[in-house]
Amino acid sequence: MTKPDWKTFLPHKLRYRLFGAFVVLILLPFSVLNVYNYGQIESLVEQKISEQSHEQLVQMYGSLEDQMSIAFKTLIFLEQDSAVRNALTSPDNRSPLENKSLVEEKFKMINNSFFLYNPSVYFTLLDFHDNVYTSYLPKKALAYGPYREQFRKHLGEMTFIKGNTDSNSFPSEELLYRWDARDTNHVLRELSSSPYLLSLYAYMKDSGGKRYGMARISIDYSYWFQSMLKDSQSNQEYFLITGNGETIARSSEKAVLSPDVTREIALHPAEAYLTDNDSDTLINYVYIQSLDWYMVNRIPLAVLFTEISGLKQRYFLTFFGFTAAFVLMAFMISATFTRPLSHLQNQMKEVVRKNLKVRIPEGRSRGEVLELTRTFNTMLDDANQMIARLKAEERQKEAVHFHMLLAQMNPHFLLNTLNTMKWSAIRSGNEEISEMCVSLGKLLEVSLNSQVELVYLKDEIELVQAYLHIQRIRYRDSFEVTCEFDDKLEYALVPKLSLQPLVENAIHHGVGPLEQLGQIRIGIYRQDTGKLMLEVADNGIGMEESRRQQMTRTRPGIGLSNLKERLRLLFKGQSELEVIDTKPGTLVRFSIPFLLSTPYLQKRSD
Repeated sequence: MTKPDWKTFLPHKLRYRLFGAFVVLILLPFSVLNVYNYGQIESLVEQKISEQSHEQLVQMYGSLEDQMSIAFKTLIFLEQDSAVRNALTSPDNRSPLENKSLVEEKFKMINNSFFLYNPSVYFTLLDFHDNVYTSYLPKKALAYGPYREQFRKHLGEMTFIKGNTDSNSFPSEELLYRWDARDTNHVLRELSSSPYLLSLYAYMKDSGGKRYGMARISIDYSYWFQSMLKDSQSNQEYFLITGNGETIARSSEKAVLSPDVTREIALHPAEAYLTDNDSDTLINYVYIQSLDWYMVNRIPLAVLFTEISGLKQRYFLTFFGFTAAFVLMAFMISATFTRPLSHLQNQMKEVVRKNLKVRIPEGRSRGEVLELTRTFNTMLDDANQMIARLKAEERQKEAVHFHMLLAQMNPHFLLNTLNTMKWSAIRSGNEEISEMCVSLGKLLEVSLNSQVELVYLKDEIELVQAYLHIQRIRYRDSFEVTCEFDDKLEYALVPKLSLQPLVENAIHHGVGPLEQLGQIRIGIYRQDTGKLMLEVADNGIGMEESRRQQMTRTRPGIGLSNLKERLRLLFKGQSELEVIDTKPGTLVRFSIPFLLSTPYLQKRSD
């Protein structure tokens, strides 16, 4: 296949060439330049806003680091407090209630001193004498065993011997402290609804390094996160996510980060921001390495570029306004030169649309255009005369061919019918001959009427019934025929004598040679594609056996070929005929355009 020439895509009219040159040489480069410049401006604004957002996230990160640093300081404070150490090492010196009051008072003092602006910090202390002290109301009753197991899980295995505080009892691989970013929240739900806390687990040591207890300092990071966002802009969203992409805190319940965004953040932790095209937002983030967290800020790009979009819209409206004015002037100038040619072109199109039945007026033409108009009109006259002669010859050929096809099948059928009548007269009385003559008369009356090519379906069915009456007498009722069609189709138009040759083939080449009772089914139905389907099926000897038996015939069959040629002439390629070997038997069907006659429509309206 040859490649198309690129010149075929170029405009051929002068006015369109002028417009194309303006677009390609002036408008397109200038538009690309403006789009590029505005893209650069948007990138600078995006980068500037991202830097500001990143600074805010860094400040929030610093605030979280301060909270964690204060947690360390409070641990040291508790270790250095002699009263707390005495309560943990020698709980028997006081009553349990006195020890509890003393430790809780220390907790209140620490909260008032260190966590004045973030009171959601919770303390848990364990000694080695089955005592637990907390600064909060727990969800469940205090039990030393579960707390001890939780500390062992975070700080390593160790042997707990009641009353033994010798440091040698602790294995060397134990951790001195550890942060847990997903510590289960044991605080009463009315005080803290967060599912998890950020907790510092550590051993408490005296000045000599001897361990005398364990401490857990928990920060409610959800409360801290919300308190940091009180003054943030409402059109921005903030998130805390873990290294595996799980969101653990968010600025609003409806805020959601897609898995693709969290995956992209995890792949590039060192980057400062990215653009999410799906949500049309700018996403900034900071990686908290000590906790394997990400602090994320999401800003809609529409908020960033509102002012720039307005400026861009005003600029391009002005630009395209001037461009339209220029194009209009270019068309007005070119029209002065191209109007006569355009008029001639439109007239030629009108001639083609009306099948060469009009002439191009010559009154408004001048010079070369006038000469071209006269030459074209002369060509139209010659073409119309030639077309008229060809159409007349074609009509004559088709009429002669069609009538020859009809006449070809009538003598063949008439010969078989008369032969049947002869044997029937020998075998029986005049009644059968009379009935056969009536049936034959119907068929001959229709076949001899060459002026009608399409008949109602109900009339075609009557002709088939007349033919079957003759054949039942000949074959002594050795077959049965069923006809299936919707009553709504009885006024559909079908070719005259189109079903009869199919039924004839089904009898002579299908069920006729059978020893048992033959079955012939006639089916007519309408398809959704606007076609009318007509079928004749039998349970006869089949196509292969029929061909074998026909090898001894001296005269070839003409029924199917005759029908196929008639369908081609009547419907001009809009019909199909096919023969299917159903084993046993044969199915012949053809489709034609569905045509419903006016009498049937009037009948429905009544």
